[in-house]
Amino acid sequence: MTKYQRITFVIPCRSNLPYLQQAVGSIEEHYGDSHDVVILDDASDDNSWEWITQYSEGRDNIITYRNDSGDRVGHTVLYDVGFKLAKTAIVSILHSDMVVTPNYVQNMLKQLKPMSVVSATRIEPPLHPPGPEKYVQHFGLEVDEFSEQKENFLNFVSQKEEENKDRTTKGIFAPWMMYKEDFVSIGGHDFLFAPMELEDSDIFNRFHLNGYELIQSRDAFVYHMTCRGSRFKDGIEIEKEIPLPDGTIWYKPKDSEEYTILRQHKFREWWRKWHTDVLHDDLMMPIVPKRYDTGFIVKNCNTQILSILEPWCDTIYVDCDYRAYVDAENEKSEYEISDAVKPYDNEKNNNVLISFDATQLTNQHFTEFIKKLPFIIEETGEVGSFNWDIFQIDIIELNPIDMIQPHFKNIF
Repeated sequence: MTKYQRITFVIPCRSNLPYLQQAVGSIEEHYGDSHDVVILDDASDDNSWEWITQYSEGRDNIITYRNDSGDRVGHTVLYDVGFKLAKTAIVSILHSDMVVTPNYVQNMLKQLKPMSVVSATRIEPPLHPPGPEKYVQHFGLEVDEFSEQKENFLNFVSQKEEENKDRTTKGIFAPWMMYKEDFVSIGGHDFLFAPMELEDSDIFNRFHLNGYELIQSRDAFVYHMTCRGSRFKDGIEIEKEIPLPDGTIWYKPKDSEEYTILRQHKFREWWRKWHTDVLHDDLMMPIVPKRYDTGFIVKNCNTQILSILEPWCDTIYVDCDYRAYVDAENEKSEYEISDAVKPYDNEKNNNVLISFDATQLTNQHFTEFIKKLPFIIEETGEVGSFNWDIFQIDIIELNPIDMIQPHFKNIF
């Protein structure tokens, strides 16, 4: 077996034992005990922890951890625990529904350097939209199907490794690899996004802002079953089969109820933090505008408008009764919403103030101005007062907020 630098795989899991066994098995099959594996169980209610305990017995390269609180803490927390437990200088995040390939480690390592993050290239069944950063190729939706297709899969990988030898592009997506020291220096994940949804996008933004080089290796591959601990945690339920012009079938799966609820909630937290949607180019390179301390001064507001606008600014000054809204949002958010919603005539101390009449606000205003406001402020580039359609813009200071460190508690 070729010798190269030892790394640690960090694999969180929750109640998806067959996929976990397949992921860990692929590491053992291709690398034996040449690398460490940290397996982190997130209060699973199947036999995952029993299997992890038995599997790790007598194996010096296996490190285990269990959240036994009974409540899910999520990948956000467990990723960071895994990094903390890792004994090697280099760590690779791996989802428990991924399968590594024979040359995964060496092809990732050859691109890795300090102040960089290297991503692999995913091969996925047709459950998510295609993109130039991955291959959509059907080698099975479930473990037994993949086992039957394994030889075909490895042949496909060998072909693509040869076609893409040493090729890279710029972008980031799981699975990724980096130096532990670089991960610690950025503070790890933001616990705002626990137990799941958007934790990856957040840390990718912060990697980018901190100047890390984001490299995708185009000859390092995994098979990704996709979201088997969250979105499709109860298995794949196909809502519709959609024939494509090339004769292949596109599957539209049904999201789990847990995932749907968390997604809606965590997107509101994302907007509160970043004041934009999740933005990236076609190759998954983050697009991150500067973040400014922004206040909305909204005349003729109502609770519905307040609910739409509040996550997109630091403070919103309104002339309606907001107490019930604040109480309800405070129950769900890590932010103190009572600090974000103020009376219309309250003293204004934000660096950027946006004044407008809610009765004139349209969907077009929301999509073309509110959602793009950080870019508009950045492009303006000077202190002063300006008009943009119905909006009065007053820029008092142009000091962007430092977004590199996590906003909420971390373990480093």
